[in-house]
Amino acid sequence: MADGRLLIVEDDPDDEALILRALKSAHVTNPIDIAHDGVEALAHIFGDAGPDAPIPTPPMVILLDLKLPKIDGLEVLRRLKSDPRSHHIPVVILTSSDEQEDIVRSYRLGVNSYVRKPVDFGRFSTKVAQLGLYWTLINQPFAEDRS
Repeated sequence: MADGRLLIVEDDPDDEALILRALKSAHVTNPIDIAHDGVEALAHIFGDAGPDAPIPTPPMVILLDLKLPKIDGLEVLRRLKSDPRSHHIPVVILTSSDEQEDIVRSYRLGVNSYVRKPVDFGRFSTKVAQLGLYWTLINQPFAEDRS
C-alpha cells in the first residue's frame, strides 16, 4: 500500500470501529488518524499554523461523515475545498444520509465521492474496503510541483 495517512472523521464509535475493521480486513495498512467532530478534523488538517502556512503532512484521503457535532461535515468540506492548501486532498463523504440536498451540496462543494453507509454490516464492510483500496492503491495522489 501507499504510505500516505488516512483521516477518518466519524463521531459514532460503532461506525468508527466498523470502518477500521473493514480497512484492516482489506489489508489497508496505511496509518489512520481519527477525528470525532468537525473542529477536530479541521485542527488535524490545518493545525495551529497561520492561514498561509503549508499543511505539513496532508492525508492522502479523508473519509468524512456529514452529521458531526460542533461543525458539520458540509462545513468541513467547504473549508477544505475553498482553501488552496487543502483543496487537492480527496474527500469521500461516508454517511447514512441519502437526502438529495446533501448529495447535491456535497458535489457542489467539491467532494470527490459520496458513499451512503449501508445498514447491513457485510455491505458496509465491502464498501469501506473498496474505498480504502481505491484511494490507497489505485488513485494517483496529487503531488505538488516544488520546482
